[in-house]
Amino acid sequence: MKVSPPLCMLGASLLFALMAACVKLASVHYGTGEIVLYRSLIGLVLMALALRTRGLTLRTPVPGMHFWRSVSGTVALVMWFYAVSVLPLGTAMTLNYTAPVWIALFLIGGSVMLGQAQVDGRLVATVLVGFAGVALVLRPTLEPQQLWGGLVGLLSGVLSAVAYLGVTALGRAGEPSERVVLYFSATGVLAGAGLALLEGPWHAHSVQGLLLLAAIGALATGAQWLMTRAYAAGATLGIATLQYLGIAYAFVLGVWLFDDPVTTQALAGMALIIGAGVAATLLRARPQRPDANPTET
Repeated sequence: MKVSPPLCMLGASLLFALMAACVKLASVHYGTGEIVLYRSLIGLVLMALALRTRGLTLRTPVPGMHFWRSVSGTVALVMWFYAVSVLPLGTAMTLNYTAPVWIALFLIGGSVMLGQAQVDGRLVATVLVGFAGVALVLRPTLEPQQLWGGLVGLLSGVLSAVAYLGVTALGRAGEPSERVVLYFSATGVLAGAGLALLEGPWHAHSVQGLLLLAAIGALATGAQWLMTRAYAAGATLGIATLQYLGIAYAFVLGVWLFDDPVTTQALAGMALIIGAGVAATLLRARPQRPDANPTET
């Protein structure tokens, strides 16, 4: 069944925002490595079942592409979870959501180096407008003691952009979404276990902690799967702009769970974000090539 890439990204953004809130809550009970480990382990099991259900194998003709996508994505994930644990939720989300801007810069730079002009300037403008909305909604400010966490969060955005471009390349190579997410999850299990060992003694479980870990794993896997399908099938900049709606979701969650203030600036920022997403959707509404959606069956 074919699913619209914009709808996939809308769903992924919501699930990622819910996951971030759960990570913030779980950081009280567990270290970053443990959260990454359990989140990835649940994703590994779910994607293994999905592969089996679809009759797909683990074997891939492009192992190198999976390696670089999985490594960049896993390092970005570790950095983001750490930022969420030490920074206000809104600040950490904002820093991670610089990824679409980095994607725009990467694509523009690539076009310049190749002497081509394939990037739609209107889409670039929507990305920049979306980021302006992010700044208005969350207005992140870092205390001096939070500088390291802020730097880590910003680097997570850069590496997320690299990982998203890797997802797009794997989709064009014909790799199914389930296999892409499975290799990413397997890398996360290894990285999370190693980091947890370095962090020190593992924490004991509680009912609340287990429920949060299960929610993180399920939400992250669903979001990763939807995001993978969106990037594999859609125009990279247009999908990146729609991802900004995750900030609107996070804003609502912040008000509800963490008593974040509601301001005129925040509401104006949400309007800019939504407007940028709508504009990007309209701009990318053009006929697709027959081979533009290789992961759909």
